[in-house]
Amino acid sequence: MSQEKIDGQLFSYSGPAFHYLNEEERHFFAKEAPQFRVNVIGCGMIGMEHMRVATRVGRTAIHGVFDTNERSIKVAKEEYAKESSSELVVYSSLEDACNDPAVDGILICTPNYTHLDVLKTVIKSGKHIFMEKPMATKLQDAYEITQMAKDYGAVLQIGLQYRYKSIYAEAIHEVLERKAIGQVKMINLLEHRIPFLDKVGQWNKFNQYSGGTLVEKCCHYFDLMNLFAQSRPVRVHATGSQSTNFRNFEFKGAKSDILDSAFVTVEYENGVRAGFNLCMFAPMFHEEIVICGDEGRVKAAEIEDFSESARLRTEMEVFCGQNRPSKRSEPMYPKLIEDSGHNGATWFEHIAFADRMAGKETDSATMEDGFWSVVVGTAAQEAIRTGKVIDINAMLKEANIPL
Repeated sequence: MSQEKIDGQLFSYSGPAFHYLNEEERHFFAKEAPQFRVNVIGCGMIGMEHMRVATRVGRTAIHGVFDTNERSIKVAKEEYAKESSSELVVYSSLEDACNDPAVDGILICTPNYTHLDVLKTVIKSGKHIFMEKPMATKLQDAYEITQMAKDYGAVLQIGLQYRYKSIYAEAIHEVLERKAIGQVKMINLLEHRIPFLDKVGQWNKFNQYSGGTLVEKCCHYFDLMNLFAQSRPVRVHATGSQSTNFRNFEFKGAKSDILDSAFVTVEYENGVRAGFNLCMFAPMFHEEIVICGDEGRVKAAEIEDFSESARLRTEMEVFCGQNRPSKRSEPMYPKLIEDSGHNGATWFEHIAFADRMAGKETDSATMEDGFWSVVVGTAAQEAIRTGKVIDINAMLKEANIPL
């Protein structure tokens, strides 16, 4: 499969129909050389997704990889060979991968608990950096990263790509740009899905490595809450438990302690209230957002239920009563994009990273956005642990983080 950019437009084709043409004979499907080259640190599932998506988008070429796990390197090379005929450089150390003058940027795709230590090495390179979510598993680490980012002379982007999912991109347009529902008052988010998948070392089954489910997985949703609220969170209450998943799971003598279900309520400085409903033992993937304003309501959902029955995969409704026209739609990207990873969100995340490396402003998540998503997730985890409503300012003060 190839993707070509002609006069600012993206064209895609597959199959042998145009393979008879030499490169110099192509015009409509002439290939543009990548603008940037990057190395990937961490070759697990998300690292391979970034390799695949970056290669398909075409603006950034994957130059090389570094990982301490030999099998991950082997599989990454095999998967990369399906996308590109280019040689993949394998580095023997993190320092070598960061300091190669042939590359412009670094993608940090290592386990959550390693992000700060890896970043401390990567940032010395002065190269553009993309770091996967959550930025850290502890508040102090997340704050330290935001301080490192303030004075950094290159791009430092956080991987909160759900902003680019079709349902959320359309909801952002309707709510924040078009102002279709007036002033936002209430936000409700829901994720019902299958359990956490296997990872190298099974780190995502343990709070000490993942930061907890509400930090590891749900920072995406808290980022969306913060974005739609357009305000700082002040109080968080939550209930949750490990009710079903991994209750008898042990790995290298350690017993899993990860949450699989929760209700979270967040109050914001401007009076907006938000709720989040999580279930990680549902036989499906179902995300939903409902935003109520003083002039209308937006609802958007994405569903994948593994059944053979026909049903809508995405849907969105803007209902404004007597205020203005209402409408229903099915937000989507072309299949090529949606199949590349996270229903197309990673595709546009890579476009944003390339744009930022090229000096353009984007709507990608900032380090500050990443910090506040971790703040809400941490507060929710603490609320479940203590059974108390968590005051955000008090929590930050206790962590010696300036308000």
